[in-house]
This record gives sequence, structure tokens and C-alpha cells, in this order.
Amino acid sequence: MCVSGDIPHARELLKDAPKNWGKWGPDDEVGSLNYLNEPEVLSGRDCIRSGKTFTLGLEIGRPEGDPIWPGRPQPQRVQIRDRGDFLAGAGKNYPGGLEDSDDMIIMMLQGSTQYDALGHVWYDDQIWNGYPAETTAGGLKKASVCPIGERGVVGRGVLIDMARHRGKKVLGRGETFTHKDLMEAAAAQGVEIRKRDILVIRTGWIGSFYYTPAEEFYKDFLEPGLTYSPELVQWFADMEIPSLCTDTIANEVTFEPETGVLLPLHMALMRNLGITLAEILLLDKLADDCAADGQWDFLYTAAPLKVVQGTGAPVNPVVIK
Repeated sequence: MCVSGDIPHARELLKDAPKNWGKWGPDDEVGSLNYLNEPEVLSGRDCIRSGKTFTLGLEIGRPEGDPIWPGRPQPQRVQIRDRGDFLAGAGKNYPGGLEDSDDMIIMMLQGSTQYDALGHVWYDDQIWNGYPAETTAGGLKKASVCPIGERGVVGRGVLIDMARHRGKKVLGRGETFTHKDLMEAAAAQGVEIRKRDILVIRTGWIGSFYYTPAEEFYKDFLEPGLTYSPELVQWFADMEIPSLCTDTIANEVTFEPETGVLLPLHMALMRNLGITLAEILLLDKLADDCAADGQWDFLYTAAPLKVVQGTGAPVNPVVIK
């Protein structure tokens, strides 16, 4: 990795990178999800062969802690009312003798399995589609997660198991791969990555959280993942990928090894191309089943919570094989 003084600004790194700004009009807020129309949904439906279903969201609020970006607080669930209130005579007197429990949760909107809003990150004072970064003040007035929740994400999903392809339970800290690696893995699995597929990539990283001490998991935090190159970004553009989903917290290697830039694909894919990012998925059970029956494609369905002006929102994707 280069030294701090040599790290280029995103405008330099991405000066020739493709953009989809204006492609779907000046008011668009869902970007490449516009690629997912009736034919893409039906293509996903055609992948249903056995009726098996898998949910990809994590449990939220485990006492032992959940995997989360370093520095973000853990979700906190608070019990508001339970049997004890009624035993103490403090419960509500409902007609007919009904008793109930209630609780609430305090959490980062991106504190579990979640979708990023397209306005979540930016550079040079502009977010997705050229909206001014000032529109994020106090909440995202443009390109929030709410329009993504309204539209939903439905289409043909393809799982690429990079960990299994490399003969590993989990990829190593900072281990990278490219679009060429994805295509090689797909060929080895016997599945085709088609235009407008929802791309689901397993590294084993989030699964490793549950058997790795937290201090080891978070030490010098450096996730494995896709690594930036102009060719990779152009491949995503040419393939018209609507959504990238992985079992890592950030969907890409944390720091790009050649330049040291933090999360350049967030800027190249999400900010410039409008590709929605789903992060912190748990893919191990799905991957085991795909390896067992040889079917790596499926109907992928997801819709994050419709949080008004939200920078992201929790989601529990469901896939059907």
C-alpha cells in the first residue's frame, strides 16, 4: 500500500470512470435498479426448481454482539412491557384480560444486513446522479434508501462462492479478487453470469465472525473483497449489474492495495453507476446447498425498510431455488 501522502483523490482515480448520471432522467433515485424490469423478474422466476427458500439476513441484537463496521454502536433492544408489568399491577387493563409484551430497538440503520442508499457516499460535492451533496444535510433529500424500498430488488441472482473456489472456509484478511476471478469461479461452478444479474458473492467473512474472537475479527480491520480497477468498473457497467451483495461489511477490500484509497468501489459503482450495495449478508447455508445440488442461480428478492431520508436500512433478503 502506498504511503499516506501518495494516496490519490477519488476525482483523480476515477476521472475516466463510466457514469450513469442522467441515464434514467434528472430525478432518478434508484439508479441501476432500473435494469430490473419484468423480463429480469421472470428470468429469476425461471430459476425456481425445488421451491427451497433461504433468508440471508443476520440476527439482530445478539447479547454477544453482531458484526458491524468498527466504531458504530451495537444494536440495543429495550423491553418496554412484559409479564412482570402485569404481575406488578402496572400492565394495561385491556378488555377481556389480554396481556402483551412490547419492545423497541436502537440501532444504526446500517448496523446489520442492509442496503446502502445511493446517496450514502460521495466525492467532489455530488452524490448519485449529480445531486448536490448539500441535499444530505439533516437526512437524504435525494437518493435516500426509501425509493429503493419502494421499488424493491427482484431478479435472477447468482451466487459466486470465492472462498469455496479457492479451497478455503473464509478468505484471508485483505484478500482480493477481480471480475476475472468471478468469471473463472462461475465457470468452475457451472453457472453463467448474465447481463442484469444480481451478483451475490461469498467470502466466508461474516460467517467467520461467529467463531472468531471479536478482538481478532476487528484487529487492524481489513476485509477481503473485490478490488478496484478501471477494467472491473467497466465490466460492471457493461454487464448492467443492478445490485452487488456480499457477506462482508463493505462489499470490497477495505483499502485498495495499490493506492490506499478507502472503498473506491463505493464511489465508482454506487455513486457513479448507481449500483445498489447490499452488505453483511450471511451466505453460508445458501452456499452449502448450492454446492450440494449444483444450482447457483435463484430468484433473489429484497426490499429494505422504507426509511424516509435514510442513508441505508435493514433488510432480510429471501432467495428461492
